[in-house]
Amino acid sequence: MRGDPPLIGCACGAEWGLSAIGGMAASRLQSARAISVRSRGRRKSVAIIVCIVVRSAASTIRSKLRLSRRHVLVLSGFVLAAGIALFPIVHHPDPLPYPGELRELVVLVRPGPAFYFPGPDGVLTGFDVDLARQFAAEKKLRLKFALANSAADVIAAIAKGEAHIGAGGLYRPLAATPAGKVATPPDGATAAVLPPDVLWTTRVATAEPVLIYNRDGYKPANWSDLEGATVAFVPDAGFDYEIATARIAHPGIRWDELPMPSVAGLISQVSDGTIGYAMVGSLAASLARNVYLDFDVAFPAGAKRDIAWAVAPRLGNLRQDLDRFILKLGRDGTLARLADRYMPDPGHIQRIDAEMLQEKIRTVLPQYRSLFHDGQEKSGIEWRLLAAIAYQESQWDPTATSPTGVRGIMQITEDTAKHLGIRDLLDPAQSVVAAARYLRDLKAKLPARIHEPDRTWLALASFNIGLGHLEDARILAQKQKLDPDLWSDVKKVLPLLALPEYHEQAKLGYARGGMPVAFVDRVRGYYSVLLAHAEPHRPRLGMLVQESQLPPTEVDVKR
Repeated sequence: MRGDPPLIGCACGAEWGLSAIGGMAASRLQSARAISVRSRGRRKSVAIIVCIVVRSAASTIRSKLRLSRRHVLVLSGFVLAAGIALFPIVHHPDPLPYPGELRELVVLVRPGPAFYFPGPDGVLTGFDVDLARQFAAEKKLRLKFALANSAADVIAAIAKGEAHIGAGGLYRPLAATPAGKVATPPDGATAAVLPPDVLWTTRVATAEPVLIYNRDGYKPANWSDLEGATVAFVPDAGFDYEIATARIAHPGIRWDELPMPSVAGLISQVSDGTIGYAMVGSLAASLARNVYLDFDVAFPAGAKRDIAWAVAPRLGNLRQDLDRFILKLGRDGTLARLADRYMPDPGHIQRIDAEMLQEKIRTVLPQYRSLFHDGQEKSGIEWRLLAAIAYQESQWDPTATSPTGVRGIMQITEDTAKHLGIRDLLDPAQSVVAAARYLRDLKAKLPARIHEPDRTWLALASFNIGLGHLEDARILAQKQKLDPDLWSDVKKVLPLLALPEYHEQAKLGYARGGMPVAFVDRVRGYYSVLLAHAEPHRPRLGMLVQESQLPPTEVDVKR
């Protein structure tokens, strides 16, 4: 935190030593005077006021009551304490200078899936991370991320100027004006629904509040069905406006405010039946769909809301720069590609699969966990990603054999096994390490300009269909004016390799291009479940091949 040390005394000048409080107080206050000299503005003024009150009171007490110096010192101490209580001295850190002055952009973010999280190689990634990196690169600024526990903490810190930008899936208030400021709320809602005074950018994504329920309970169709019921919510999650409106329109509904750092805990309690109903964001509900299996969405609880960035209130020029940047990315399709990358369709993995996966995480995975850990240590591929691939291939069955002849826990062909030096395909230890190294090598063969997580998803596609067919698809993407380095674009053209008008022009010809698309999407779905239910592995000896670090231009700090 920035700023001077808190004031622990007061100083009213050299004449303080001649006051009725006496010489002992003078010697102590000389050290306090040194501290207060470093104070500024309001802090100094408040200190002077307190000192004058104490001095005046001390003189009056001694002259009227003719008390001893010791008594005066004691009574003056009480007056000093009362003065400080009446004029509390609150320490506020100095606002950060404009990013251009620092040559540094400080982004305060609430970590969570989709917006800010470690990627498959442990490298920091996410929707907001990618946006911030691109903006900082355009402005030639060093990028620093700081972490906060909740949306409320982010907005409060931004209001004080402790960071330049606040991010992490923040909902822009409905009463925000086009100029970015928060205006007076409409009739029926109180000013209490508005957050601290910050500026807001144009939207980077959208979501809506939804009412979730436990699937073993009653599914309401609308608010009227909830008369007499209790609806839980996380304070400062961004839906105060909708809650205030629902309170007015449906006074029979009880509302239970549960302080939690994120809505994941709230969704968990609805899923396990502890809570019957809750209001959360649709994005959070989608991302949690295959992690918490016994909740579902009952109905939308409000209109579509804008997810945006908060900006320190005195940095209007920065907000304008961000708006221009975001609008440009919206026009060129970057925002849509980022949304596809980090906010996948929850329908890619059916809930029955997720339920079976969670059961096998508890019962089957423990006996193979060390093999996946070994694969990570020898390849640099995150062990939960290896486990997700193995689950997609064999559901962690080392004896699995497909009709096409691929065998083992990783379902490797005989030709690939010879290439990788696997002597026994049914030995899970050999298969896991060999598959991990194979995926590492596929990633290394892709152009260096391809960044994560696209690098991993493209390598997974080639793991399934072969690097040659993937290259045919990338060339086809380029011909169709799509980006061959983005998985979201390549997945659009891969299925076309099964059509004569396309595969006849491809170097390797026909390919069942729909298979790698389904493969990658399902592995991503299983991986998201494993991230929620299994701990990361930290090798005790040595580091990963690709060490889990931020790029050298970034710093990740705790507030």
